[in-house]
Amino acid sequence: MTALLEVDRLSKAFGGVRAVQDVSFAVNPGELLALIGPNGAGKTTCFNMLMGQIRPDHGAILLKGRDIAGLPPHRIWRLGVGRTFQITATFSSMTVRENVQMALISHRNAGRRLWRPAAGTETAQADALLDRVGMAEQGDRACSVLAYGDLKRVELAIALANDPDLLLMDEPTAGMAPRERIELMRLADEIVAERKIGVLFTEHDMDVVFAHAHRIMVLNRGELIAEGTPEAVRANEQVREIYLGSSVEAGQA
Repeated sequence: MTALLEVDRLSKAFGGVRAVQDVSFAVNPGELLALIGPNGAGKTTCFNMLMGQIRPDHGAILLKGRDIAGLPPHRIWRLGVGRTFQITATFSSMTVRENVQMALISHRNAGRRLWRPAAGTETAQADALLDRVGMAEQGDRACSVLAYGDLKRVELAIALANDPDLLLMDEPTAGMAPRERIELMRLADEIVAERKIGVLFTEHDMDVVFAHAHRIMVLNRGELIAEGTPEAVRANEQVREIYLGSSVEAGQA
């Protein structure tokens, strides 16, 4: 299988602190790959390099064979990479539908040639995305009045507006109630299966990680210390000692 994303020896230091050190991995079509590790392990730095917010010191980031390392975020987004954030990023004063419309307009580069109000642009496509994430009935509501779990669904619709091949999800269930977490990750599973996209996600909830990830990578102090199936990572003594600890044993009981 040809990988969607290939990362080779990616590294970044801030002053004398090596945040990410020679990290290499691949994400395949139709795969949910989890990136986990303790606070300060380098997960966010790695994500920010993949999406262009931070330029790597060295290393390659190949998206469908093209090196995107160092490209700005808007160019990476246009090449087919979507992202959701730990803290939801929506325009609170705009409606649910308008938020998705703006993402669609940007993707299709229609902003420069609009001759009519944006409210009448990409409406059907926006409604289709909202329907897919279970938010079709709330299209006319302002994002400011939504429950947090619903905001996460809107953000997912926005992330899908550029029809991505690769989706980066930064702690997708953070701040959500247990039932909302289950529903959101089930939705992610379905979208991956339908669209055959690759998903790389970070997550602190180990129940979510071990229930949904096809493979798991573990970072510690910027280094990749383990990679494999959930079963292999669960059994890895170094991972258990550094990060998982007794929580895994409790989950197995």
